Amino acid sequence: MTYEVHHMIDGKIVEGKSGRFGDIYNPSVGEVAGKVALASKSEVEEAIAVAEAAFPEWSATSVVTRSRIIARFKELLYEHMDELAELVSKEHGKVFSDAKGSVQRGIEVVEFACGIPHALKGEFSDNVASGIDVYSMRKPLGVCAGISPFNFPAMIPLWMAPMAIACGNTFVMKPSEKDPSCPMRIAELFKEAGLPDGVLNVVNGDKEAVDTLLTDPRVKAVSFVGSTPIAQYVYATATAHGKRCQAMGGAKNHMIVMPDADLDLVSDALVGAAYGSAGERCMAISVAVAVGNVGDELAKMLKPRVEALKIGPSMDPASEMGPLVTREHLNKVKGYVDLAVEEGAELLVDGRAFKDYKQGYENGFFMGGCLIDKVTPDMKSYKDEIFGPTLQIIRADDFESAAALPTKHEYGNGTSIFTQNGRAAREYADKVEVGMVGINVPIPVPVSFYTFGGWKNSAFGDHNTMGMAAVNFYTRTKTVTSRWPTVATGAEFDIPTLK
Repeated sequence: MTYEVHHMIDGKIVEGKSGRFGDIYNPSVGEVAGKVALASKSEVEEAIAVAEAAFPEWSATSVVTRSRIIARFKELLYEHMDELAELVSKEHGKVFSDAKGSVQRGIEVVEFACGIPHALKGEFSDNVASGIDVYSMRKPLGVCAGISPFNFPAMIPLWMAPMAIACGNTFVMKPSEKDPSCPMRIAELFKEAGLPDGVLNVVNGDKEAVDTLLTDPRVKAVSFVGSTPIAQYVYATATAHGKRCQAMGGAKNHMIVMPDADLDLVSDALVGAAYGSAGERCMAISVAVAVGNVGDELAKMLKPRVEALKIGPSMDPASEMGPLVTREHLNKVKGYVDLAVEEGAELLVDGRAFKDYKQGYENGFFMGGCLIDKVTPDMKSYKDEIFGPTLQIIRADDFESAAALPTKHEYGNGTSIFTQNGRAAREYADKVEVGMVGINVPIPVPVSFYTFGGWKNSAFGDHNTMGMAAVNFYTRTKTVTSRWPTVATGAEFDIPTLK
């Protein structure tokens, strides 16, 4: 039995009219589980029109009322956390515990949004000049759009829509067509929380839907997460059409392993950070930089841990790593492992020929973890983002040459350093040209009240996500200069100055 996912427009589930559908797979069994309607240009325009019509009333709704709706939404998310995680697991393939964690990280942003009355406070200065006061207000933009990726179908929509809506905007969400069920359920819960119809709309689709959101003049801002080539396209197209845009791209995250690091701690951290979610995380550690003479021992300790990974169906509690999202992506990752070997790297653990299938899951999109040693900076497999269960080891003679690797790389999303040397850690955090840094923390995803975002080709746009960065992105400032004179003083032809 297959199911169909359509759209939510003006608070109602609306069947797709384009006649085009995409396949939704269950990656654990490797079979089509459902169909998703792919919206036409006119269907997306209908959602935009509904959002535009809802904006005047929603933006005029008191910030306290908006906050209370967000708070009720948060409660519903907690009540339905297992349901949302199961939807993620069944369509994406990440194991249930990991999916549940991703829902939790999304809810944490909703928790921050509950405090929007405080975050939207402006500034006030009285008597800046004789009888003149100045104050500022944060105003919503209008219709905003979110284009979310396949790897976090709960977390990223929860990073985007609640913050935009809390700030007084209306929203059109375009989830990944690979796993659309969770974003649709999130929208239903938002409606159940009391969100007025039309404030949040969900259109499923492909490039036709994306291009409509990027070019329609009624859309004022676009938030995107995905690969770097698409992020560049989204940013260039959106900004060329006069929109604000934050476009998060790819990554090649390095972990610097200093000679004084605890290698048991490092090995455990690397296995979780590299192979969790089958490596399909923009914050996954995919490169271990072994400093000094630590490389051989690190490789020796990692090998049995990678070989012992428990790989299986996403809903099996015993599974530590599930399948990849599609067969096409599985073959792409395997191709990068082939390339690394052709380039001269040493394959310590070969997960390409994974055969340890559980009964009934022989056609799932599984591969084992791959551990690749003797990697060099000139290799294409090092330069590119692989986005799969692979970990590359690269050697560096000293701290300076190790720290230069992530700085020189075209991506600058996240990085970490494992050491007991506070001076080295402090210098690395200060100097490395990467947006998010962990010190003895393998995946440095910030808490919800700090900003999330990379540098260089990992992010495009002046604003990042989460925290006050999100408030700044989804609002614009209006500054008012006020005076209440009692008598006329005559025309003044000079530019006003403080007196």
